[in-house]
Amino acid sequence: MTTKPRVGLLALTLELYESLAPDLRPGREQWLRDAVLPALEPIADVRFERAVYRRQDIDAAVRDIEREGVDVLLVMCLSYSPSQFVLPALQRTDLPIVIWNTQELFAVDDSFDGAKMIDNHGVHGTQDLCNVLLRSGVRFQYLTSHLNDPDAVERLADVFVAASAVSRLRSARLGLLGYPFPGMGDLGLDTTHLASTLGCQWNVLSVEDFNLRAEAATDEETSKLIAEYRSSYQLADDLVDADLEATARAELALRSMVTEHGLDAVTYQFMALGEDERTMTLPFVGVSRLMAEGTGFGGEGDLIGAAGTWLLNQLGPPATFSEIFTIDFEGNGVFMSHMGEANPAMARTDTEIPLVARPHPIARIRGRQLALIVSLQPGPATLCALTLGPAGRWRLVASRVEVTDFGPLPSMAVPHFNLRMPQGDVRDWLTAYALAGGPHHNALCFGDQTARIRLAASFLDADYCEV
Repeated sequence: MTTKPRVGLLALTLELYESLAPDLRPGREQWLRDAVLPALEPIADVRFERAVYRRQDIDAAVRDIEREGVDVLLVMCLSYSPSQFVLPALQRTDLPIVIWNTQELFAVDDSFDGAKMIDNHGVHGTQDLCNVLLRSGVRFQYLTSHLNDPDAVERLADVFVAASAVSRLRSARLGLLGYPFPGMGDLGLDTTHLASTLGCQWNVLSVEDFNLRAEAATDEETSKLIAEYRSSYQLADDLVDADLEATARAELALRSMVTEHGLDAVTYQFMALGEDERTMTLPFVGVSRLMAEGTGFGGEGDLIGAAGTWLLNQLGPPATFSEIFTIDFEGNGVFMSHMGEANPAMARTDTEIPLVARPHPIARIRGRQLALIVSLQPGPATLCALTLGPAGRWRLVASRVEVTDFGPLPSMAVPHFNLRMPQGDVRDWLTAYALAGGPHHNALCFGDQTARIRLAASFLDADYCEV
């Protein structure tokens, strides 16, 4: 993610304590400011004003938090707090809700006394609250930890990142250049369902507009981008100035469309681009470089795949779009590739990325089709696919995998890499993936991000399927 999750902290106490224990609320607020907020600063931008206890103040605090444009609502009981006072505000808010069950005291020992008990008794308030939220159908996440726990901040970071990603997904803007690949069923969707469930907006982008923008790109812009290609990549010997110019103009056209429409993710259909005789080349290089900057992508007009790649990039950046092409039975893995799109920010670091021309065109265009031959840095990774399951329910299919030390192969003019299945036989893995409804388009990020993906599925009220 380009920014830390933005968190609004709703801290709750009990009005009775204003007269029975008048120092309790100020003392708990001071603990938040002195210990809790500094501990959270590395992982989140937290907005906190004061603890509240009356319903009207709770309602006002949540409204203020929403106006701040935060991604996540973090609820803490600094003492016992009756659930019915906060329930209406939590029912109304659209923010993902996280309840953190914690306290200042780490141990109950022989030094424990009444004052320490009063300062550290929020746990039963969270139990009261969770009960009524469940009864009211309000989704939330619940986490118990102490700041002294070795993984406390890491666990909170996972929850915040997942909640923030889902919150941002609900306002994400997707762009479709052309039309979906005819007959490709796993990317089919009802766009009204997309808008009403995920909240994503989508725009139809014109192939004519793409070509007009490519033609209108200035010589200065084009030359600057060509110079960047020459300095950043290993150019094939047979590339000529016309190849680079067409590729640069295609990237500039796509970039300007993404910027002007405020797109978070984009997908195009190569056949639609080939139907316009003005198309010089396909934007393989441009969309790959946009992925490196955080833009989601899906091939063949796949809006779901584009949203899925964007979501995974929010959960565990960087992320790339890809597709399983061939089974490697001997290596217990699969060969991953696509026509010309992969995230160069994930390329192996021990070699330059080749920039080559595909030997055979896949669409009727005027020039050649250049691609960055990205092979990924070896190491642990997570494969994830956003898809629709039975009864129109969204699901996230995820798996811990390993990128092997493979590629780039001189014989391949497309991005490519190999995955190995460290937890079992690739035969069983592929069977389980298919039975879970895993689509043929997917996304990949480095490291084990299954915890964040599982949390994101929960915030989305989606199914989580781990393969």
